[in-house]
Amino acid sequence: MHINNMQAVAQHLLDTINKALPLLQQIHDADASIRPAPNKWSYKEIIGHLIDSATNNQQKFVRCIQQSGVHMPPYEQDPWVAIQHYNDAGWKDILNAWYAMNEHIAHIMKHIPQDSLQNEIYIGDKGPYTLDFIVRDYPEHLKHHLKAILSTADFLSNEFNMVY
Repeated sequence: MHINNMQAVAQHLLDTINKALPLLQQIHDADASIRPAPNKWSYKEIIGHLIDSATNNQQKFVRCIQQSGVHMPPYEQDPWVAIQHYNDAGWKDILNAWYAMNEHIAHIMKHIPQDSLQNEIYIGDKGPYTLDFIVRDYPEHLKHHLKAILSTADFLSNEFNMVY
C-alpha cells in the first residue's frame, strides 16, 4: 500500500467488519458473556474493547488531521471495559455499536488529507507516531481481536481465519 492510499485501508476495514459481523451474530448472547478465566474478557468485553478502540482512534484521527504534535492520554483498557459493564449489555446491541463505529472510522479514513499523514501524535509518554501509522495499525488491531473470538468459537472453526 502506498502512503497516500487511505481508501484501501478504509476498504480493508470495511471488508473485515462485513465478513466478521455475520459470524459474530451466530454467537448466542449467553455464550458471548462467558469469561474463559477470571482475568480474561468475554466476547462481549472484547467487542466492547474494540468499541473503545474505535472511539479513542476517532479522536486521534480527527485531532491529528487538524495539527501535528497532538498529545493524547493513554487508553486504560481494563478499567474502561470494567466501567462500561459490557457483559450486562445485549450482544446484538454491542455488535450494532461496534459495526456502526467502524463504518464511521472507515469514512474518516477515506477523507484523510494526504498532507496530514505525517502529522505526529504522542499517546501518554509514547511516541511520536505518525497519523499514517496509527490509521494503518487500527484494522490490524481489530483483526487480532476478531481472530481471537472467531477461532475459539467452536462452531465457527477457522472460517474467519481462512478469509484473512
